[in-house]
Amino acid sequence: MYKERISAWVEAHRDELIADAMKLIRIQSDREDPLPGKPYGEGPAKVLDAALKLAAGYGFHTTNYENYVGTVDLLPENDHHLDILSHMDCVPVADGWTVTTPFDPKVVEGKLYGRGAADDKGPGIAALYAARCVKELGIPMKHNVRLIWGCDEECGSSDIEYYFRKEPQAKYTFTPDADYPVINIEKGGFHGVVFGDFEESTDLPRVRSMDAGLKLNVVPDTCHMEIEGMRKTVAEIYCAGAKDLTGVSFTVTEKDKNTIAIDAKGAGAHAAHPQDGNNAITASLQLIASMHLAPCRQFEALCGLAELFPHGDTLGKGLGVAMEDEISGELTLSLDILHVTTTGVSAEFDSRCPICATDANLKYTAMVNCAKKGLSLKDQPMRPPHHVPAESPFIQTLLGAYEKYTGVTDAKPIAIGGGTYCHEIENGVAFGCTMPGTDNHMHGNDEYAVVEELIVSAKIFADVIVSLCAE
Repeated sequence: MYKERISAWVEAHRDELIADAMKLIRIQSDREDPLPGKPYGEGPAKVLDAALKLAAGYGFHTTNYENYVGTVDLLPENDHHLDILSHMDCVPVADGWTVTTPFDPKVVEGKLYGRGAADDKGPGIAALYAARCVKELGIPMKHNVRLIWGCDEECGSSDIEYYFRKEPQAKYTFTPDADYPVINIEKGGFHGVVFGDFEESTDLPRVRSMDAGLKLNVVPDTCHMEIEGMRKTVAEIYCAGAKDLTGVSFTVTEKDKNTIAIDAKGAGAHAAHPQDGNNAITASLQLIASMHLAPCRQFEALCGLAELFPHGDTLGKGLGVAMEDEISGELTLSLDILHVTTTGVSAEFDSRCPICATDANLKYTAMVNCAKKGLSLKDQPMRPPHHVPAESPFIQTLLGAYEKYTGVTDAKPIAIGGGTYCHEIENGVAFGCTMPGTDNHMHGNDEYAVVEELIVSAKIFADVIVSLCAE
């Protein structure tokens, strides 16, 4: 009904939309030490103020929740019906940008480059222009749409926790901080901590230490090991065999006359997609298990870990927790942190759990199987999955708007292993702004948003606002 009017208005304002996104990208807004009245430091407070001033300039009612969150209301006196939840903070930058510098946004060959262009300032401005489109077209509205702009999405989402202690959830919520068509399932999670303690054995050869992994949600690309009582030439033979089996490379160096160091080099990946990496920890455990080391409790524990987390197993088969369902897909698992001494071992794994996962078939099964290897698994809660049924009117409205403005037919919702702002929101989903097949270097160097994707998103979001909130 309103497609032509919405499309014409957004096209007429495309240059303004990109210019406003650039204004916010120019403000560095990664989290800093807190200041009085600025819980995330100067940058996030500054960009939130700038964003709210933009919205106020277009005639919207704005509220700043103590620099945790800012809101923009179309009809502040009407019922709380639709929230569009994005964020104005960004991740830190590193050297290596080539097209421009991170906070000097530029459009090159149809791509808007700059930190936050895709995550999430560009999408946040697309949502603002969607609301502005509906407002300036004078479409009769019955319900309120509220834009919520947070300042701590990248560091734990304490901003949204703060906001929802003060305000109720809307009937519907989406965040334009992910992918199209729509993400209606975010898998649950279980942080597994496997550990064992034992008496030190001085029999040689033995493992003196192993260390790998910095973050639970990153597949480790390196692992450092030190072994006593083994010649360098012998270790190199073992390493050559392990490389053939795993694809991970190993470098052996002499540390002192009785100790060698072995450094493994694999390939990192996000733990939500462990199959994209080559895990240096599991390859190193396979290497250790292949060696003729002196029998001791430590060596038994390491061999047990190698059996529980065999190299290349990203589905939890070794741990006995592999599972899948038709709605949310397979469980994924990645062993991401390892610390070994002569008296103890500690390993941590990240698992992304489908809807069918329970304490019984995941946590307690893993506990039993660890115990069989003489290891313990810490008893801690699972993070439940998040699911909004695909057949719900809300999901169908989102898919309908996506199809209307992209020409795609028969779009289907998708499940992901990662989590978004909406994971804890009862009727919340991730919806845009990245189109299938686009790699916008999110969190990396040369981050960009495709300009046309932002423009189409503004049209899609305006259509959703009308469908859910108009008279």
